[in-house]
Amino acid sequence: MEQQTQQQLESFRNLARKIKSYHEAIGLLHWDLRTGAPKKGVPTRSETLGMLSTEAFKLQTSADMKSYLDTLTSPAVLEQLEDIDRRQVEDCQKEYDRSQSVPPEKVQAYTVLTAKSETAWEDAKHNSDFAGFSPYLTDIVKLKQEFIDYWGVKDTRYDTLLDMYEPELTVEKVDAVFARLKARLVPLQEKINASANKPNTEFLNQLFDKDQQEKFSLFILEQMGYDFEAGRLDESVHPFATGLNPGDVRITTNYLQDDVTSAVFSSLHEGGHALYEQNIDDSLAGTLLAEGTSMGIHESQSRLWENMIGRSLPFWTRYYKDLQQHFPQLSEVELEDFYRAINRVESSLIRIEADELTYNLHIIIRYEIEKMLFNEGLEVKDLPETWNAKYKEYLGIVPPNDGMGVLQDVHWSGGDFGYFASYSLGNMYAAQILHTLRKEMPEFDAHITDGNLIPIKEWLTDKIYRYGKSRTPSELIVAVTGEELNPDYLADYLEAKYTEIYKL
Repeated sequence: MEQQTQQQLESFRNLARKIKSYHEAIGLLHWDLRTGAPKKGVPTRSETLGMLSTEAFKLQTSADMKSYLDTLTSPAVLEQLEDIDRRQVEDCQKEYDRSQSVPPEKVQAYTVLTAKSETAWEDAKHNSDFAGFSPYLTDIVKLKQEFIDYWGVKDTRYDTLLDMYEPELTVEKVDAVFARLKARLVPLQEKINASANKPNTEFLNQLFDKDQQEKFSLFILEQMGYDFEAGRLDESVHPFATGLNPGDVRITTNYLQDDVTSAVFSSLHEGGHALYEQNIDDSLAGTLLAEGTSMGIHESQSRLWENMIGRSLPFWTRYYKDLQQHFPQLSEVELEDFYRAINRVESSLIRIEADELTYNLHIIIRYEIEKMLFNEGLEVKDLPETWNAKYKEYLGIVPPNDGMGVLQDVHWSGGDFGYFASYSLGNMYAAQILHTLRKEMPEFDAHITDGNLIPIKEWLTDKIYRYGKSRTPSELIVAVTGEELNPDYLADYLEAKYTEIYKL
């Protein structure tokens, strides 16, 4: 490589490192807003976030970035680059092409708006006040529509948003996958509804000490290999994970006094996200590749740990006695009864509390509403009515208020339209990965029963975590499982699990 080109490459690396540093600072401020920043500081903090996000955006779309990319993306140079450099160049080129026409002041306005909106959402959810939150959401959707025009409309406007979270994902593909999944899951749900062998769940309707919930969550996170020297557990209204860098990946949970399982499974879920980012290879540190390759793959790890490991019988064969020690009110409840209860299938209002089967219906509802917002002209003011109608259609229930309905998720307050499909994709990816994991690790269940979760974490690190964003989702799933995304693995997994639980 010529010396001048080498200098351009080094300058590009430095610029990417600077952008990554901005992202880390922005992530830390967002984490602080969600975990206890004083409310009176929100307006100024929001302005600070807007300024930092705009500066990072300006660097990403700067003349310097264009100059480096013009040099480094020429075929003769690109083929000489090491894999990490080539991937980072390609990733930055995609971002530059998408964003170079967006006015920086729009980015700043959007960042300030969503920072304020997320805080307003917390109060609106608590008070079930959609009317009070509606102006924020109306402005967010309006700006998002403007951004779609700047980014460029793909097959549909909503396709442009899907691609932000799962590269190359389209409405056509999602519709086909969801239809294929529903064809298997709807008959299964009907069989379960008709079954006389329903689990008893009454013993879960008790009060559970918050401090003990926190202690047990910390214990389980330690067991699964979460590194507390590279992260921490805090409390927030809506559980989330924030990866600042592989040495600082923070998670939150929410403790419900009348539901011991909520914090346990949200901790496992966010812990799965965190394991991904804590175990990215050191060679990617400081680059824009030191993050998950897509939200679908990211969610595959949270859902794998939360459900396919955390709701399994081997898991509770090992950890149920520990749970009983923290909560003596469960001491007379048999393991089998507890296992069946935490895997009950029933229509419910809250997505994050849903069982593995109906969870996908919660996602399809949100996916269809988002398509209506961006492709069909649905207005924000009509969201509660549309939401309630969808819940009646798909789950046979109607939320008693907007706090338990259209306001239950934080995502829209942050402008994360196009994200929700990632959860069901994550379920599908997870089942497919689990199928391969079981083949390559015959002692998988035995490891879990023994409380030896580290070999599982190490397998996932070798196959998935260490690559960060240096492989595309498609490349990764093919490398791990030998085939593209296949929803039949999820249907097979759910059919086998619930046939046994409900004795179908």
